[in-house]
Amino acid sequence: MIARLGGVTDTRRPASFGSDNHAGAHDSVLAKISEANGGSASAYGEDDWTRQAEQQLTRLFGAEGGVFFVFTGTAANVLGLSLLLRPFEAVICAESAHLNVDECGAPERVLGAKLLTVATPDGKLTPGLIEGRLGGRGDEHRAQPRVVAITQVTELGTCYSLDELRELSAFCRDQGLRLYLDGARLANAAVHLRCSLADLAAHVDVFSFGGTKNGAVGAEAVVVMDPSITAVVPYLRKQQMQLASKMRFLAAQFLALLEHDLWLQGARHANEMASRLSNAVSGLPGVDVRYPVQSNAVFAALDPAHIKALQEDWNFSVWDPATNVVRWMTAFNTPEGDVDAFAAAIKAVTSGRSANAAAS
Repeated sequence: MIARLGGVTDTRRPASFGSDNHAGAHDSVLAKISEANGGSASAYGEDDWTRQAEQQLTRLFGAEGGVFFVFTGTAANVLGLSLLLRPFEAVICAESAHLNVDECGAPERVLGAKLLTVATPDGKLTPGLIEGRLGGRGDEHRAQPRVVAITQVTELGTCYSLDELRELSAFCRDQGLRLYLDGARLANAAVHLRCSLADLAAHVDVFSFGGTKNGAVGAEAVVVMDPSITAVVPYLRKQQMQLASKMRFLAAQFLALLEHDLWLQGARHANEMASRLSNAVSGLPGVDVRYPVQSNAVFAALDPAHIKALQEDWNFSVWDPATNVVRWMTAFNTPEGDVDAFAAAIKAVTSGRSANAAAS
């Protein structure tokens, strides 16, 4: 990709708006990995780096069950769900949920668990929507609903409020259901809600805390709130091929993110850049922003010709080809200048001018 601003070609790589996974690692994370690389350390998490990171995260979340590091978000979801399910039990989730759409059937393949999906207008489950999937309980011919899986931030960039989480948690308890949370972008939700991570964790049984999308490199955490299930976690993590031999390199990344609340700074910047982009393009003719911008994602419907023109110079994905809805993602290191240049390009294209003339 080459950004063209004011008739001058900028040969540096502009920010990608395709995914926060496209961002590199934070310099502080890389420095902490390098620091952990000095000398030797015991393997499989029996090292001071891992113990320190586990302790800090456990305190941060108020997690009585402990913290366990894995490599990927999909692995975190599979491990987290495996702690809450028996083989004949099912998971209720939104149709748009990452574990339903973007994990290549991993929960079904690895766990043998049936996913009971629910259509949602904004990516969020409600007690009423969940209730519609509770039929067949007690029927030996049917997979038994056991876990409700939500995503915070949702795949549509929206956030559950703390009141919504409390309502879901109370409903699940009343119905004998467990609540799992995919927290790949949990930091972004905490920024939007202006709450602590402990406030978010208090309402669920198990959740993931994403590092990769916020400046880490292949490092995620599974956080267990319920101590009654902790004993099985090490065995399931190993069986699911997620026990890192050099665990200190995963742990060190979380130590870097925790230092001086770096996780919070990165998520706040990403959210601010998404708001900056949304504010710049909202109201433009031909740009229909579809969902509230509550995190680091902007969804908008555009004319297909405008999408094609913009993608000549900018990296972003078409979320729904049927409705021409695109997704623009920002990250912990997205420069303001790139946001402004992209917004100018969108304005130029949708007004019928060449994107190259955006800043002329």
